[in-house]
Amino acid sequence: MVEQANKPQTSQLMWMMLSLGMVFILFIPEIRGPVGEGVGFVFEPIIGFGGEYVVLTLIFAGMIMIGISTIVRTLLTDTMKQAKNQNEMKAFNAELRQARIENNLYKIKKLSEQQSAMMNKSMESSMKMMKTMPLTMLIVIPIISWIWIFLESLDKAHRTIAVPWEGSVVLTETMWILPVWILVYMLITIPFGQLLSRAIRWIKFKKRLEEIDGIQVS
Repeated sequence: MVEQANKPQTSQLMWMMLSLGMVFILFIPEIRGPVGEGVGFVFEPIIGFGGEYVVLTLIFAGMIMIGISTIVRTLLTDTMKQAKNQNEMKAFNAELRQARIENNLYKIKKLSEQQSAMMNKSMESSMKMMKTMPLTMLIVIPIISWIWIFLESLDKAHRTIAVPWEGSVVLTETMWILPVWILVYMLITIPFGQLLSRAIRWIKFKKRLEEIDGIQVS
């Protein structure tokens, strides 16, 4: 039983390590350069703007990257089953918490026996999501590689932008352990990715509900 419970954890760790290993490619100039140059042949003429509008370049690159990776991840994930598992886990935890408040020993024992199975179910759902990470990294890494070498090719004036937390910053300078442009990039891409992911899930749920209504009517 313990061995079965550890299998999802081991697989999840394996996929996470693989994804992190792929991210480290970004910090190897000998790989980052050729990969970024390859993407640049397509991206630079379209969204490079000759280096004049760096913020727009970051916005469009972020939208493309997050758009493709979010669509791929959402389409490969069974959102209906995921939502069902989340609701079941939430209801189970609420019931177990209430049993402990009431000190209902019989119910606590009964629910505790089911807890392992519920946890495994939740971990399997998380592992399926984790499996999509290496695939999305194949989209993310080339685009980030291009942005990296694109910004490094510009002069300091074109790499300097105004930001809310400071008068102006040079995008290629380091803040904490990351280049400033990555932090700006995250501010742009994370909200867009969340909105797109919610929109795709809503469309999938709506389609599923229409299918269920169609079955009931027929």
